[in-house]
Amino acid sequence: MKVTATCLADVLILEPKVFGDERGFFFESFNQKTFEEATGMGVQFVQDNHSRSGRGVLRGLHYQIEQSQGKLVRVVSGAVFDVAVDLRRSSATFGRWVGVELSEANRRQLWIPPGFAHGFFTLSDTADFLYKTSDYYNPRHERCIAWNDPVLAIEWPLGGSLPKLSIKDQEGTSFSGVSSV
Repeated sequence: MKVTATCLADVLILEPKVFGDERGFFFESFNQKTFEEATGMGVQFVQDNHSRSGRGVLRGLHYQIEQSQGKLVRVVSGAVFDVAVDLRRSSATFGRWVGVELSEANRRQLWIPPGFAHGFFTLSDTADFLYKTSDYYNPRHERCIAWNDPVLAIEWPLGGSLPKLSIKDQEGTSFSGVSSV
């Protein structure tokens, strides 16, 4: 597994070894031992999630004020622009974001540690998005930052159109109102 650092401490791009020939391909999408050896982190994952989104759907920026979740995310069909925002007040990169294209073609995964908000924008007609979490989802602790917060100034690849948002994501709050994580 190839591990590449991003501009935010602890957010990592993971690329598996892919074995392919004229018949197709094979790769381990997750192996606990390999993950620990490659990242130096002993993360225990407790929940797997799968979402499907159509072109132009933006989900996020979500985080939990308690039971903060680390997420290992990947796309198995289609493509997304995936974003992590550092919400760790003690971090030198507090309030900064990183965006990475994840796709069926590049097979990249992104490790987003606890203490980050997360969101993605669908670039393809549909995208199947999988993510492993290090803690359980708890709706009472979930919060949402507005996708277009001017302080964060995330450069979403919208192509001139507005994203399709859920009601929850339409009601995202400003970054300045972020609760401590």
